[in-house]
Amino acid sequence: MADTAGNGFTTCLWFDGNAEAAADYYLSVFKDGKLGRIARYNEAGPGPVGEVMVVEFEINGQKFVGLNGGPQFPFTEAVSFQIHCADDAEADYYYEELTSNGGQESACGWVKDRFGLSWQVVPDGAIDLISDPDPQRAARATAAMMKMKKLDVAEMRRAADAA
Repeated sequence: MADTAGNGFTTCLWFDGNAEAAADYYLSVFKDGKLGRIARYNEAGPGPVGEVMVVEFEINGQKFVGLNGGPQFPFTEAVSFQIHCADDAEADYYYEELTSNGGQESACGWVKDRFGLSWQVVPDGAIDLISDPDPQRAARATAAMMKMKKLDVAEMRRAADAA
């Protein structure tokens, strides 16, 4: 990835020594990703000479920098990334990949991956249902969603259509 000063945003993710492993993991989950530059600590510090300081990567068109900053600032659910999925198969793929090997389910389509980063797996149609112009339909779909871990759009639609 070339230097793109002034061209959009790059999300910096703070890791505790495993930024390169995280970048490799995300590149394995998101098939259109690419690895960028890797900078290593040098004599100027503050980390051990030769260890990865930052790693650039891109997934789904979003630029990231993984920074090995230490344990001071762990991820929280206050920041998450939404993955808008075209169909149930795509949603199932991301949900399963991100919760495997140490990841965990949460509620309403939210998951944490093995590094503690939060994602929202959003199948096509879910947002339309909870923002339906009919407030009663939206409320029924939202109530159904609030009981789910993995979003089930068909079930949300049945709830919305129930009178």
